[in-house]
Amino acid sequence: MRIVMVGLPGAGKGTQAAYLADNLSVPRISTGDMFRVNISRGTELGRRAQDYMRAGQLVPDEITIGMAKSRMDQSDTADGFLLDGFPRNEHQAEALDRLLKDNGVSLDAVLDLQIPREEAVRRVAGRRLCRTDDSHVFHMTYNPPRSAGLCDLCGGELYQRQDDTEHTVRSRLDVYDRATEPLIAYYRARNLLVRISALGPVAEITQRSMDALRQHSASDRPVS
Repeated sequence: MRIVMVGLPGAGKGTQAAYLADNLSVPRISTGDMFRVNISRGTELGRRAQDYMRAGQLVPDEITIGMAKSRMDQSDTADGFLLDGFPRNEHQAEALDRLLKDNGVSLDAVLDLQIPREEAVRRVAGRRLCRTDDSHVFHMTYNPPRSAGLCDLCGGELYQRQDDTEHTVRSRLDVYDRATEPLIAYYRARNLLVRISALGPVAEITQRSMDALRQHSASDRPVS
């Protein structure tokens, strides 16, 4: 299957993308990973992206699209993939359609993980990372550390990322509304949108997603 995943910041896209990709036996392709790989390998696209990032500017769509094309051309995507973080807007979605058409394939579904806006704020603003290893993630409400301000796994100091503050999260939600909501309409019009609730235990959300994707693939109708 070829799937795009969308949803508000805090909806759990990264977590679900990893589980779903494993369940579907397809690679997860995340925007963050594409940027890290291209920058670390010093590719032309990576160097161009880094120039914009160092200048504090947004990376143009054309660079992101180029990275996505390069990644999707790799052999492990022959039977499908799960895109996490791309496309982010309608222009990128149109470019993705062209890339897939050139390869004689198309998207199977766009999975929209839905949570209430205030829940998105709570989830992101409550997140704390370990300075020693930022893969150690805690949440002040849902997964608090045993000792305040310290990582349970290594004892490192916990901190809040600058873009995880409540004010910044609300700004990110506004950006999502402007850029990504038109993307939702774009895919709804193409009968690709599959919407599920992303509330509840992780395993339940994964199963809910798998069931909805199977139902969608067996039907000509979108799942709402």
